[in-house]
Amino acid sequence: MQTFTFIGVTTGQSAATRLFPAWAKELGLGDVRLQGCDLPIHAKPERYRDVVAQIKADQNARGALITTHKVDLFEACRDLFDEVDEYAQLCGETSCLAKRDGRLWALATDPIASGRALAEFYPEKGGGEVLCLGAGGSAAAITVHLIQARAASSITVVNRSAHRLEAMREIHAKLGSDIAVRYVENSDPRTNDRLIAELAPGSLVINATGMGKDTPGSPITDAAVFPQGGYVWELNYRGELEFLRQARRQEVSLRLHVEDGWRYFIHGWAVVMEHVFDTAINGEKLIQMAEASQSERPNRTSSS
Repeated sequence: MQTFTFIGVTTGQSAATRLFPAWAKELGLGDVRLQGCDLPIHAKPERYRDVVAQIKADQNARGALITTHKVDLFEACRDLFDEVDEYAQLCGETSCLAKRDGRLWALATDPIASGRALAEFYPEKGGGEVLCLGAGGSAAAITVHLIQARAASSITVVNRSAHRLEAMREIHAKLGSDIAVRYVENSDPRTNDRLIAELAPGSLVINATGMGKDTPGSPITDAAVFPQGGYVWELNYRGELEFLRQARRQEVSLRLHVEDGWRYFIHGWAVVMEHVFDTAINGEKLIQMAEASQSERPNRTSSS
């Protein structure tokens, strides 16, 4: 039997672990099993190398999807990869390992997945101002997509860590774009409220902080007022989702378009499986994959 490895921290708790058999059936992937590989955050380099070496040597191993360990695994195993795609080189991380003609590829697929998810609800042609709260891997991928697609007139990135902001600045500099990007070091939700208030109507606000799932609370206060006719994207789809509730309360009065992270989750797995199993997952196949996933989707958070 062929294997597809899911490298994370607590993979057994992920909806993907339970959904993969249904996905494999709907997508016609054949006799393949998803196997979880749990590693502690910032594991020792040799742990990452052992996992990657085993995938590379095993003829039945098709590849891997990587979550929390994208940067650490890439740095520890750079010499084990036969090929590295442009996004992995740009972002210094890998979310996907795939074998092609006996060679092991490291790919960073989040810019593609985030672009596909964003295109479902955000009018990227003539895109307006963007405020991204958070500067982690997802934020970097989304902003890379926005810059390359010229889907934003300006971008402001807010993060409590100067290190993460500097890492994102370096990634953006490699793109050579003339789109203005402002980097704000801040941990005060009231400052984030003010930054939202300064946005033009129709702007996009993204919660990429992990707050509401990984940590409690929200990066803004209940006093924040979203831009009229704006777009609000909560990258989480499970957890307490306080930011999502705050946006939902203003959804009708301000004519907001509010999205959670469910479709981003679907696209994230779909893009990785496209590379690992060398198959296009779009159109009807993507619909089938999404429909097979509904049993695991948490109830949408209401505005109440």
